[in-house]
Order: sequence, then structure tokens, then C-alpha cells
Amino acid sequence: MTPESHSLTGTDPSFGPPPGCPAHGRGPGGLNRLYGPEAEDLRSLYEKLREEHGPVAPVLLHDDVPMWAVLGHTENLHMVRSPGQFCRDSRIWTPLVDGTVKPDHPLMPHIAWQPIASHAEGDEHLRLRGAVTGAMSTIDHRGLRRHINRHTQRLVNRFCEEGAADLVSQFAEHLPMAVMCEILGMPNEYNDRIVQAARDMLRGTDTAIASNAYIMEALGRLTTRRRARPEDDFTSHLINHPAGLSDDEVREHLRVVLIAAYEATANLIANVLRMVLTDPRFRAQLNGGQMTVPEAVEQSLWDEPPFSAVLGYFAKQDTELGGQRIRKGDGLLLGIAPGNVDPRVRPDLSAHMQGNRSHLAFGGGPHECPGQDIGRAIADTGVDALLMRLPDVELDCDEDELTWTESIASRHLVELPVRFAPKPPQDVMAKPGLTAVPPQRPAWQIGTHQPEPKPAPASVAEPQPAAAPPQPAPTPEPARPRGAWRRFLRWLRGY
Repeated sequence: MTPESHSLTGTDPSFGPPPGCPAHGRGPGGLNRLYGPEAEDLRSLYEKLREEHGPVAPVLLHDDVPMWAVLGHTENLHMVRSPGQFCRDSRIWTPLVDGTVKPDHPLMPHIAWQPIASHAEGDEHLRLRGAVTGAMSTIDHRGLRRHINRHTQRLVNRFCEEGAADLVSQFAEHLPMAVMCEILGMPNEYNDRIVQAARDMLRGTDTAIASNAYIMEALGRLTTRRRARPEDDFTSHLINHPAGLSDDEVREHLRVVLIAAYEATANLIANVLRMVLTDPRFRAQLNGGQMTVPEAVEQSLWDEPPFSAVLGYFAKQDTELGGQRIRKGDGLLLGIAPGNVDPRVRPDLSAHMQGNRSHLAFGGGPHECPGQDIGRAIADTGVDALLMRLPDVELDCDEDELTWTESIASRHLVELPVRFAPKPPQDVMAKPGLTAVPPQRPAWQIGTHQPEPKPAPASVAEPQPAAAPPQPAPTPEPARPRGAWRRFLRWLRGY
């Protein structure tokens, strides 16, 4: 009888593939790595894993740490909606407990437990998440759209006269940070430096720790100011929530809200713009009114979710998922991107989802993203305002020249070069005014026909006409009143 394997993924790493086997180049036990050269195309790798193992597959993280990749849509939803079986507290993760995962592991910033709502359970989770959702409920969405519009116009003003731009580095990576700084109550902190710091943190570079310290210092100053003098912003409401968060808890949650919203929304904006610019049918539908910008956003959340996967969930007990035996302490990867293309829910990937929101882009269950409506609003309003400002914008390279940087967590478009007819800058602070109603014409004659005068008989001498009196200047036609649809659009955009 073959002894039962004691590895976390059900395979024994002591047995490698025989020489010449196609599995060479994999990790211990013939498992696929989700990092390094073997994982340059994670999309294809996930489909290969689905064929080999089904909706839940054994994989290896950095340093060949075993993990389960959850690939099925149904299985992902079951995992995130079953807090009695799976949690986000990595302190029970067996490789971490037994020392296999070292403190300097490359993915520790994603996995390490923190005293924040997304890692807490039970009453502590309810306390912390209640404070976050309570503060978010105070956000004025009409005012939010006004901020989005103004910052969109400011960003477009930077390049509109050039007739060319990179919509990733000059727009998508800046708009979410500018808006989030307004929401949090620190608009003066928004600049190129904080955008660079956020990008640096997420890339995990050698200077990521210094970038994280820069952001935390800004959030610390904000917390101190609002603790002393509250205002009507997210930070003040988070501090004053009955949950009674400490300064450390406030700073940590501000960091999570800022960075998660920034990265997700920056990727979302870039992906929506790429779809609009590269798919002729999509652009035609958008311009023709058959597909709205919000529907375009939802389509992108299916096809190119801002986060490809989330690390991680952890088994609280022995269980079964997707036909695999999951042991207590095993780690699982929330597979957002592979779950969204599960052939059981999307047999035809070319079909438009028409606003369907059952994708996994924002997770689900108790830890579902609480700020998803803010991300949608920034993308909806920002993309719409950009397309209205630059209606002739076109991709300035071949589609196959576009490149991405890819990791387990996300797939980030490197650049999106575009061209357009140069436009003059706009005054972003000008408030829309009401058009004055012109004076009406003194006499309206609707449908009245004025008969032409009959000519005098030829035998009678025609008298010389008297000099015609001066005619008053014509009164201008009354301005056409703005239709209900245009008034609604102006209200929706915060004017």
C-alpha cells in the first residue's frame, strides 16, 4: 500500500519526475510554480491547471511554498462565504507556523496578519469593518463625482495641447490617488511623489519600505490633525465612529483603503480605456449608446479584474473543496481572474456580460470589498469625462505592442499611448452658470399667412413710395431650453 502523503497539497515533494518527463522545470512533486519563468503567462497556466486538476489545483508560491489555487467560480464563492471553514488569519497557516515561510518571504506583505478588518474574525471583525463601512456611508456621492470631474479636467489639461499622451502614467495612475486624497481629507498631500510611492510599494522594489514609510507618515499627520480637529471627511468619521479605533488602527485602515482603492481603480481605468480603444465593436456600441460606460466597467471587471488573485484564505478545519482534500492550516488563493473565466459560468468568453455583477472582482462574503462603489464611480465618471473631452482619441500603436507587468496579485498595463487633435485647456474651477433668458419677440404669428399686395393697374401711375421708416434690429431667437436628459447628465456629474 502506498503511504498517504503528508504534504499540504496532497503530493510528496520527495518524489520528482523521471528524467525526460515534461514535468521537468516544475517544482517539487511536479507542481507548477506561480512565479518565475514558469509562470510568465498565468492565464494559460491557470487553464492548464484547470484541465489537470479541476476547479482547485495544487501550486507553489515563491520559495516553493505549497498552496491551493481556487480556479472555479462556484468554489471561490463557497470559500469566501464560509467563514466557519476558511478565514484570512494567516497565523494558522501551517508553512508559517512550522517556519517554512521566513519573515523575508517576498509575499509576506500580502500574507502577514495585520490588525485590520480584512484579517479579523468574529466580533473584532464586526467592530473594525463597522467603523470602515460607517465612515464610507457618509461620503457624498454627488460631491464625489464633482471631485472626479475636476481632477479629470486637471489631468487632461496637462497634456491636451500636446495631442498625445500615455493614459496609464498620465491619467489612470493619477486620478484615483487625487480623488482618494480628497475623500480621506488630505488633498494637499496629492502630488507626483505620493503616486510614485504607491506604485513603488505595490511593485515590491528595493525602495518599497521607504515608500511605505512616506505614505504612513502622511496618514499619521492626517490622523493627528483630525483627532484634534475633525472635519466632514472619511478620516474624521472613522476616528469618531463608536467603535473607538486607536490611532494605530486608524492609520492601518487608512493605508488599506488608500492603497487598495488606488491600485484597483488605476488598473480598472486603464483596462476600460484599453477596451474602448482596441475593440471597434465596443467603441461603436459605446458611442452609439448601446453600451454605457458603467456597462463597459462591468465588462472589464469580468475580463480584466483589477486584482487577479488575493492571498490568501486559510482552512480552519479539514474539509473538501472542488474534489480536493483540504487540511487544517492549508492556504488557498482566491482566484479572481481564473474564476471569472470558468467555462461553467462563461462558456462563451466573447459574449458581453451586459452589466452582470456576479464576477469575483471585489471578492465576496464577510470580507467583500466595502469600497467597490467608490471605485466604480471613479472609473465611470473619469472615463466618461475623458471621452467627452477627447472624443477623437485613438490608440497610437498597434494593439499587439501593448505590454503588461504580471504578478500573482495583479496584471498591470504598462502604457497606453494615444493621439488626438490638440485641445485648449479648460478652467476647472469655473462654475457652470445659467443662461439668461432672452426677451421674447413682440408678436408671435404662428401659422398666419400674410397675403402679398396686389399690383396696381398698368394705366394708373404708381405713386412714389415714401421713405421707409428705420426698422428695429431683429430680436434674437429664444434660446432652446436644455432638455431633461442634459439637465440630468449635468446633475449626475456634479455640476
